[in-house]
Amino acid sequence: MFVARITGSLISTQKVSSMVGQKLLLVEPLRVDEKDQGSLKPTGRSFVVVDTVGAGEGECVLCVQGSSARYTPETKSLPIDAAIIGIVDQVQVFGKTIFDSKN
Repeated sequence: MFVARITGSLISTQKVSSMVGQKLLLVEPLRVDEKDQGSLKPTGRSFVVVDTVGAGEGECVLCVQGSSARYTPETKSLPIDAAIIGIVDQVQVFGKTIFDSKN
């Protein structure tokens, strides 16, 4: 699993029939800032993911890759490699909150 921020969406008009109606989003994985461990910073990579929870642009989300992406009822028959499985409310490192969706 990894934490990521939704940076955009992807539209594909030509695709396999099982993917019709699936919401595709672009995410950028985040990591704990190694200098002060007080914030999350982008990694500079992007992934296309299937949204299973109704997330939106700018939100911090929990993603899975590989076979784990097909373990939800919504994705088990889809030809995908990455999916959003949760919206992150808060991240704590060593007892300190470094991300809070309410702030």
